[in-house]
Amino acid sequence: MSPIVAQNVSSNNDSSTPYFQHSLELIAGEFSTATAPSSTLGQLLQHAGDTRKEATGDQTSVHELLVDISEPRPIPFVLSFDNLTYSVKVPRKMALPGFFRWSGGSAAADAAVVGNPLAAGDSYFTRTKMLLNDISGEARDGEILAVLGASGSGKSTLIDALANRIAKGSLKGNVTLNGETLESRMLKVISAYVMQDDLLFPMLTVEETLMFAAEFRLPRTLSKSKKKMRVQVLIDQLGLRNAAKTIIGDEGHRGVSGGERRRVSIGIDIIHDPIILFLDEPTSGLDSTSAFMVVKVLQRIAQSGSIVVLSIHQPSYRILGLLDRLIFLSRGQTVYSGSPTNLPLYFSEFGHPIPGNENKTEFALDLIRELEGSPGGTKSLVEFNKSRQSMKHTRDSEPDQLGLSLKEAISASISRGKLVSGATNDINSSSMVPTFANPFWKEMVVLSKRSILNSKRMPELFGIRLAAVFVTGSILATVFWQLDNSPKGVQERLGFFAFAMSTTYYTCADALPVFLQERYIFMRETAYNAYRRLSYVISNALVALPGLIFLSFAFAMATFWAVGLDGGLSGFLFYFLIMFASFWSGSSFVTFLSGVVPHVMLGYTIVVAILAYFLLFSGFFINRDRIPGYWIWFHYLSLVKYPYEAVLRNEFENPSKCLVRGIQIFDNSPLGEIPSAMKVRLLQSVSKSLGVRITRSTCMTTGLDILKQEGITDLSKWNCLLITVAWGFLFRILFYFSLLLGSKNKRS
Repeated sequence: MSPIVAQNVSSNNDSSTPYFQHSLELIAGEFSTATAPSSTLGQLLQHAGDTRKEATGDQTSVHELLVDISEPRPIPFVLSFDNLTYSVKVPRKMALPGFFRWSGGSAAADAAVVGNPLAAGDSYFTRTKMLLNDISGEARDGEILAVLGASGSGKSTLIDALANRIAKGSLKGNVTLNGETLESRMLKVISAYVMQDDLLFPMLTVEETLMFAAEFRLPRTLSKSKKKMRVQVLIDQLGLRNAAKTIIGDEGHRGVSGGERRRVSIGIDIIHDPIILFLDEPTSGLDSTSAFMVVKVLQRIAQSGSIVVLSIHQPSYRILGLLDRLIFLSRGQTVYSGSPTNLPLYFSEFGHPIPGNENKTEFALDLIRELEGSPGGTKSLVEFNKSRQSMKHTRDSEPDQLGLSLKEAISASISRGKLVSGATNDINSSSMVPTFANPFWKEMVVLSKRSILNSKRMPELFGIRLAAVFVTGSILATVFWQLDNSPKGVQERLGFFAFAMSTTYYTCADALPVFLQERYIFMRETAYNAYRRLSYVISNALVALPGLIFLSFAFAMATFWAVGLDGGLSGFLFYFLIMFASFWSGSSFVTFLSGVVPHVMLGYTIVVAILAYFLLFSGFFINRDRIPGYWIWFHYLSLVKYPYEAVLRNEFENPSKCLVRGIQIFDNSPLGEIPSAMKVRLLQSVSKSLGVRITRSTCMTTGLDILKQEGITDLSKWNCLLITVAWGFLFRILFYFSLLLGSKNKRS
């Protein structure tokens, strides 16, 4: 029986589905006569699919395999890395007292104090820190390469270097697959990277999470039933059958255990069966049993024909038995590279034999820490490792004969079920493996569906926002209840509009943490081409629109007729439209900021400050004509300006509506308190002086006069509406560029 099948059978004895038990028995029977030393996940899926067809009558297959899967795999993949070197500049810190005393520096800094020249690349303010120093090694398919070392030894940095997560030009050395340099685009498609943190949507179940990953990474040409079948097989391979219907959970919602979360994180990155799998500390924070189960899953993945490279802090004895190759690092240098079984001989020859009753890796790590604290450091161990490696290369002078080129090897691997993301077998094509598994519109549909499903399971978030908008509208309605058309009523209307427009923007601030919570999920998924950034931006906008429409309608209904605004039904419809446009531009503005600002509290501070400036320069507190010339540009950039002017025009642009008649001209002056009879006599005196007959009913001020007084003469209300909507689109475009430039997910 194949090792992977045997492990699948042993690890899934607790499966809740008798069908899968039967499937594995049939697979085991088929594979007992196979000549291949290991099977790909594609083979496992094909046999599982054949079994399901027998049970259900389904005539579709899980994979279209192009060659006989019973043949032995040809040349294996070999990931080689030679002389990897990576350094960064770190600032020096001045230690007081003493003007020229530096802390945290190196010997070069001490030399500078006494007048000696600095080390190459160092300065009085920065020093060079070597994170990787001439690291070499290799990893093969079917094996697990583990990188070990204390915190700060360079484990994660080496994983990032191999996974092309360090900016080009900063990393020195070569990384090749089957002797050929990997292009960045190709590596993204044939590999996957599992981060140390489990970045998952909390309200989705395990099955839904893996299904969405399948929708992203598997091609549209693969039917829905085949994708579901693949997810079900993967759930059993990961040992997640009992947790398949359980939500992931977070601090406020109980979900799966830590070990199960980690296996789900691995599952979403291996859904397309990558050739290379990188993992950063996959056992971090797990108990020994959960950690062993995670590494057991990784062993199955490796034996299915993948290269597995992981960093691990301190593996247990059981985990050590699952690892095939080890690299021990100390301050960026290799102190051991080889098989776990050679550790006792290695340290015995070094003069520090490992006691028989001790964990080999624990002893090695303790010895390395002890040497790091000694005056000479680990230099002796580094040199001993180099001499051992040179002797080994001398003995094994004949290089591996790789019979296939990289493209031919990938093509052969695809034909056996790997990389089920829609690759072709045209080895002469420069785009043998497509950049994205699905078209643009398909990505948008899946992203929107996932976002809506996750939001539906947290209705309290939208409910709180709706309640806040409705309560604010109700308070405004009661404070500004049925305003009249007197001069005081006009001033009160201006105040209502200014507060209402600014409220729509302030209530959009809750959109800030939405992307900040999803940022690292987005970075993980787009780093290896699960979907396009543009798809995410458009789906994010589309999903937000229904909620914004509902909020706009609720606020408009709560305030328009209660305040006594003018325009009837047509006036209400425009009022609703400008409210919706305000919510749209405000939401887009806050979403753009969330793509730029890394922290929630900093983002809220910036949002509140900028919106306050927008309100200040909107034209309510000071007319446009009186704004200083050096600040007038901010008036035209104010998001509040355009909806504020639009609602004023909607209210006051009716030329037949009179707002001040006769003696009402005295209402906002010191003469407003005198008796009405005296006001009439004063009005008659003014009439005689001007030579114009003015009575109690004479219209003194119309709505157009109010607009001129407020400096609103340039734009129509419809132009203001269009500009407000355009602001929303502009900020969505800026959000896209912020994602394009700010989510490279690479070290500099």
